[in-house]
Amino acid sequence: MTDFLAADLAASIRTIADYPKPGILFRDITTLLGDARAFRRAVDELVQPWAGSKVDKVAGIEARGFIIGGAVAHQLSAGFVPIRKKGKLPHQTVRMAYALEYGQDEMEMHVDAVAAGERVILVDDLIATGGTAEGAVKLLRNIGARVEAACFIVDLPDLGGSDKLRAMDVPVRTLLSFAGH
Repeated sequence: MTDFLAADLAASIRTIADYPKPGILFRDITTLLGDARAFRRAVDELVQPWAGSKVDKVAGIEARGFIIGGAVAHQLSAGFVPIRKKGKLPHQTVRMAYALEYGQDEMEMHVDAVAAGERVILVDDLIATGGTAEGAVKLLRNIGARVEAACFIVDLPDLGGSDKLRAMDVPVRTLLSFAGH
């Protein structure tokens, strides 16, 4: 990906100061999603390394990962798997606890959403500390999925999430980075 494309995508992302708490710069991708050209370019760039290869499923993390992951799955002719917060799925689930910046939560997916050995790409809008993505990778691996990569539009590298996933032998694809929190 070119620096020009990264700058173009970054320009389509709104930054909101002091949200959800003082000192945080929230990177709001809803403006990118609302810009048809930027949204298309982001999805095309996320898909590019796997175009023409065999990907069975794309797993999207609630909630913006559903939007992006659904588009990526469509482009790859792959199935889509929602990874949701505890208690949101109607069928039998498997669950994994994961670390938040200040505490812990649980995520789950349907027990039959991915078959053992299926190749899966994990997708979300942004990676920060990596706790949610790390939990999702563990959840997928626990049911036998082969996590081929994790893809994000935005990386906040100062928070270490991408490095955490790479340490788990998960290749990470991000389209742009923002310094700080």
